[in-house]
Amino acid sequence: MNTNEQHRSGHVVIGVDTHKHVHVAAVMDTIGGILATLTVPTDTGGFQQLLDWATAFGKVLAFGVEGTGSYGATLASFLRRAGHKVVEAGRPDRRLRRMNGKSDTLDAENAARAVLAGFATATPKTADGETEMIRRLKIAHDQAVEQRAAAMVTMKAMLVHAPDGLRHETAGKTQIALARHLAGLRPRRLEALRTHSVTPCARWPSGGSTSKPRPKS
Repeated sequence: MNTNEQHRSGHVVIGVDTHKHVHVAAVMDTIGGILATLTVPTDTGGFQQLLDWATAFGKVLAFGVEGTGSYGATLASFLRRAGHKVVEAGRPDRRLRRMNGKSDTLDAENAARAVLAGFATATPKTADGETEMIRRLKIAHDQAVEQRAAAMVTMKAMLVHAPDGLRHETAGKTQIALARHLAGLRPRRLEALRTHSVTPCARWPSGGSTSKPRPKS
């Protein structure tokens, strides 16, 4: 941690560079500049440590958190519930990053400066309550729809090479009827090589394949 004991106003802003496993914070006094930096884990204990550390420097005007829609979402929600103002600090300019090199501490300091200068003003989504529950339900629904569509494409592709009997049985069926029909099939005991690339099923008509099992010796 770096400290700066210059003149202070007692009013500070906090910039936070967020990551998957750790967050890096910088506290900036309105007249004293950057006072200190801190790295905390991304769990409730780390969030509380950051909050206690920040409030020890004076009255917190706002937290500028990067990535409030991704890695910083949980921290932003925690700080908001604690009664603090949270703004989206935005990601640093990629061109400047390439010129100056990657530095989490520098990113946190720049986030604090953006808040103090008034560049960072966007209020992040709350990610709490009914809105968040609906959002997560929509995500689960959308994924289920995508997976169902992918499964149907796979089933129809496999039926192209299925025995004639099975293809006749499934021809013209709706997607739901086709899925139920195929789910009800059960494999036979394999006793001979088949010319088809799929496993024969007990419900296939006897005429679905011209091959016969070899007689037992």
